Amino acid sequence: MSADSGADVRADSGGPDRDPGLQPERTRLAWRRTTLSATVVAVLAAKAALHGGATPLAVVAVVLCCALWLAFQYIANRRIRALASASRPGALSPPYAVAATLCTVALAVCGAALVL
Repeated sequence: MSADSGADVRADSGGPDRDPGLQPERTRLAWRRTTLSATVVAVLAAKAALHGGATPLAVVAVVLCCALWLAFQYIANRRIRALASASRPGALSPPYAVAATLCTVALAVCGAALVL
């Protein structure tokens, strides 16, 4: 009896590999969902801030939300294009990952502050 497991035999025998197109497609869809969520947060925050009147603080908060939204859109679109153009895309670079995370968290904080 062989000591090899079934997974080892398949890997050595040239069995079917996983489809490399599925993971980048799921990642592209996740980036799209996140950009949609960021858009909704920015629009609702702007609506909430300007609903009671355009105070200088509300205008600054809306401008900050829009700037964060634009920065996140830039990062997301850059990543989506990278995923679409390469058959095996590289990892997201750490500076872009940190910037995307900071934009997302800051946009959520701004949106929550404007709603409350």
